[in-house]
Amino acid sequence: MSAQRRRAKHLVKSPPLGLQAARVATLGAQLQSDGVHFALAAPHAQAVELCLFAPDGQTEVARLPMPTLRDGIWQGVLAAESGGVEGLIYGWRVHGPWSPKEGHRFNPAKLLLDPCAREVVGRYDGSDVHLGHDPAHPDRPDPRDNAATALKARVVADLPPLAQPRPVIDPAQRVIYELHVKGFTAQHPDVPPALRGSYAGLAHPASLDYLKALGVTTVSLLPIAFRADEARLLQMGLSNYWGYTPIAWAAPETRLWSGAEGSTPRSEFRALVKALHGAGLEVILDVVYNHTAELDPHTGPTLSMRGIDNALYYHRNPQEPERTLDWTGCGNSVNLNEPLVLRVALDSLRRWVSEFGVDGFRFDLASTLARGTARVQYDFQPDGAFLSAVAQDPLLCNCLLVAEPWDLGLGGYRLGGFPTGWLEWNDRFRDTQRGFWLQHQNAPGEFATRLAGSSDVFNPALRGAHSSVNFITAHDGFTLRDLVSYAHRHNQANGEDNRDGHGHNLSINNGVEGPTQSADILAARARQSRALLAVLLLALGTPMLLAGDELGHTQRGNNNAYCQDNPISWIDWAQADASLRDFVRGALALRRSLPLLQSHAWWAPVATASQPGAVWYRADGHPMEQADWTLDDHGALMVLLCAAKTPLQDVAPQQVLILINAEGQEAAFTLRPGAWLLRLSTDNGFVALPGDNEAQDKAQRLQSQQTLPPTSLWIATLEGAAPHTPGDLSA
Repeated sequence: MSAQRRRAKHLVKSPPLGLQAARVATLGAQLQSDGVHFALAAPHAQAVELCLFAPDGQTEVARLPMPTLRDGIWQGVLAAESGGVEGLIYGWRVHGPWSPKEGHRFNPAKLLLDPCAREVVGRYDGSDVHLGHDPAHPDRPDPRDNAATALKARVVADLPPLAQPRPVIDPAQRVIYELHVKGFTAQHPDVPPALRGSYAGLAHPASLDYLKALGVTTVSLLPIAFRADEARLLQMGLSNYWGYTPIAWAAPETRLWSGAEGSTPRSEFRALVKALHGAGLEVILDVVYNHTAELDPHTGPTLSMRGIDNALYYHRNPQEPERTLDWTGCGNSVNLNEPLVLRVALDSLRRWVSEFGVDGFRFDLASTLARGTARVQYDFQPDGAFLSAVAQDPLLCNCLLVAEPWDLGLGGYRLGGFPTGWLEWNDRFRDTQRGFWLQHQNAPGEFATRLAGSSDVFNPALRGAHSSVNFITAHDGFTLRDLVSYAHRHNQANGEDNRDGHGHNLSINNGVEGPTQSADILAARARQSRALLAVLLLALGTPMLLAGDELGHTQRGNNNAYCQDNPISWIDWAQADASLRDFVRGALALRRSLPLLQSHAWWAPVATASQPGAVWYRADGHPMEQADWTLDDHGALMVLLCAAKTPLQDVAPQQVLILINAEGQEAAFTLRPGAWLLRLSTDNGFVALPGDNEAQDKAQRLQSQQTLPPTSLWIATLEGAAPHTPGDLSA
């Protein structure tokens, strides 16, 4: 029996004496020396009961009326001698009107999970007993009691303060690596079987050594907050593997816990963050505050916020209050304009930072978080409640903040619209590179703008050059291998008749849909993959690499594998493409060795002391003219990056020449004058690092006239220029 269960066991024998009236400072359940302090935000409720459970998590042993309602928050203290101890399992029953037309869906027959739960007991099974409404009569409340199988919260003690210093990564050197905790290690041969697919598996030395050797700086974890899978998926034997159906924002998902003796989901996740920090890696969490797992009120379950105070927690249609506004495609949108709801969200963010040590967040569908009220037609508000609250919070404002800058609602596409200091996923970079390299679309002007950091989107006067999170692939969509192997999505395994997932992927199959033994097709796919990886890792901005792309991971053409908790999504380490991995390692090392490729400043037409210079040329060596930028068939060009010479330099300043041939045939290039050494070529995977004597011997001296193979990118440096040895990544 665990220590938590032993501490809570006496509840069955000794019923609590009742809750004491008191002012409680923290929402949720906070363990104090005198007992447990409880607080629940439910201003429209008429009464609230705290329900206590036996250690089995199923047997209800007491219902205690909350004694105090103050400023919309129900409050009370359960004294230690009355059972208020660590390990106590509890839930809520909330009384009030059943009046959907007014936005109220109170039903005390339903046990509700605390939205501030810090550890969750149980798992949502998808059964209709968890519906707040009667399935046969949706206009009526369902009278069935769901307590035995409902999700509950467990009282936990605060984790001790962080003792380990956090990594401090130079923004210009940051490289994000997006991964799924389970998918990364589920099939890793060097991770012990008992730890595969868990927080502990990702913290294992085999995982850490790989990440360090690859050369990334920042691990971005897909959602790890406790989730409730859609009933539809559960009926098909599937689950929301990606984790985008949260129901407890501050509780780590128990399915990612190894179950190791002496650990808890919280302690194991905290140990993972500590291990990543020990390896010099930042940790950011993908978080979902735009909607919850309760989904649409007419079809979704009543698990937490809907039953606690639906009219408070969710945006509702002013003309039809029984309906929630949906900018997420999931049936509901959380109303962060309400101060109490905003407080729940910010409290959870602060817990991830202060208790677990995470360094930042990537906010899913972040435009929804910044939508205003009906008074401003729910428009995006860059100075609205959520963004303003984060900006002034002394803990959160210093975190790495990344926005997915869109949602599905009218006016929801807000790329470049987030405040100074935020990074934003740049889908225009993704689509431009895919179109340019794979479809031979897009004029060179669009390509050059994306390569140079998207200054047309991110105002250089206000935003840093690292503001754009550049990516070719992400969890949502094709993997890199599939991007060059499939012309169409193949999502039949998702059970939606291949209707889900994006239909416009700018992908290519090179003549055969999916796997092939053709050497020519495989070679073409490899060239395209290396070109896309190189342009991603070497463009101005913050590159984001999808875990497994460097290994040739395939999802068999599934471009929406959100529900595939199986080998479709798990990285197949046994089939890893070692040569592609080594190319990515080399490209990242080259990026570190060439400061011009990790600039703090935007590229300027002429190099200055504070900005590198960038001059663009046609393949024939002549400067690009206005008409050249608009030619759709002009996929061959060069850019020369130059650092300014300082008075103290006794050698030439660094120069980097990037040659780009995105055409489907060879292209002849006339190089700029100088002794150029080839450092990287994507057509054959060659990489040679400056300052590396062995690689220096391999570096090829280029001729003034060079022919680049189709779909290739070369990087060259000027012989005799100031060298730079790759160092650590800290500021």
